[in-house]
Amino acid sequence: MARIINRYIFREIAVPFGLTLFILTFVLLMGKIVQLVSLMVNRGVGFLDVILLILYLIPSFLVYTIPVSLLVAILIGLGRLSGDNEITVLKSAGLSLYQLAVPAAVFAGLAFLFTAAVTFHLVPSGNSAAKHLVYQVAQQRAAMGIKEKVFVDDFRGILIYADRVADKAEFLEGVIISDNRITGEPSTIIASRAYLLADPVRMVIILRLYQGSTHTVDASLQNYRKLDFQLYDVTLDLMPALASAAAQKSSTEMTARELIERIRKAGADPAALRELAIELNKKMTIPVSCLCFGLLGVPLGIRAHRSVKSRGITVGFLIALAYYLILMGGEALAELGRIHPAVGTWTPNVLFGALGIVLFVLAAREQPFPVPRRLKETIRRWREKRRRTE
Repeated sequence: MARIINRYIFREIAVPFGLTLFILTFVLLMGKIVQLVSLMVNRGVGFLDVILLILYLIPSFLVYTIPVSLLVAILIGLGRLSGDNEITVLKSAGLSLYQLAVPAAVFAGLAFLFTAAVTFHLVPSGNSAAKHLVYQVAQQRAAMGIKEKVFVDDFRGILIYADRVADKAEFLEGVIISDNRITGEPSTIIASRAYLLADPVRMVIILRLYQGSTHTVDASLQNYRKLDFQLYDVTLDLMPALASAAAQKSSTEMTARELIERIRKAGADPAALRELAIELNKKMTIPVSCLCFGLLGVPLGIRAHRSVKSRGITVGFLIALAYYLILMGGEALAELGRIHPAVGTWTPNVLFGALGIVLFVLAAREQPFPVPRRLKETIRRWREKRRRTE
């Protein structure tokens, strides 16, 4: 009998969890999908590359959507059972809240394990793979995008013209470059020949020029400078649209072991040390938030309410918003060195976990949450005013 009840409650949580997870992840992806479709239409990036970029970016969204989806699903699932008085019937049959909470605890544990796997493994590998894919696409576009006797402005701050392009863009001849990256000192570079080179270590594309000269004029147009060279390297910036598609700070591409090793080698740079420590702690705190949300969702979900779904979604998003605002504030203070990185990242879990324990124990004892008189009176007046307006 207990197995049947547990499966029934588990199913009531699983269905809204899947729907909420899909919707939240899709909404977060929409901002990137617009940029990626723009790459496909305007930059000639292949459809397969766009699909791969989307797949690589999904884990970084799942880290945040899984805990929120878990909280909303528990509120909706248990709220539906409570609204239909099924929780009351089960309690009258001799089941305590601790027994009824077993399916929610199992679901929260599975969400914790899945989020931990995503955080520790899928996010670093996905960010790294996205960065390398962007680099490969940019490299291909750099070779294919330069055409004979055509001005090319695909690179930030640089305009390139080639009088002749060899087959497969192996080298360029009669090259003229307008470099406006240095404010106030635009320069023109002329070279007889140039080669496109890739630097996989620094993830940059280099245009190596041979036998040419640079011509620079200052902002006042009073001074002119010419420099002849035999070999000159120009670093080409990735296309802005491509760069923004997978721009991630380097710490997010590291596993926990790599972060620990980098912290040990960080040296005397306290800012870099704090950033690495924050990222390392977040890999642990975000999966733990699933357990905190699960603990908090059970006592809030069993309260009967007429509009179960809207209440579950509203309360779930408000709790998640409060959690992530506290987390972001703690990260900001930790980055500035005001508090320890562990304090800044673990504070939301401590607060919401403690609140969840208190609410759960009170709900198990069927005791109301102690609310100050003034606050209770304010809430009562607000409800009466709302009923009158309705």
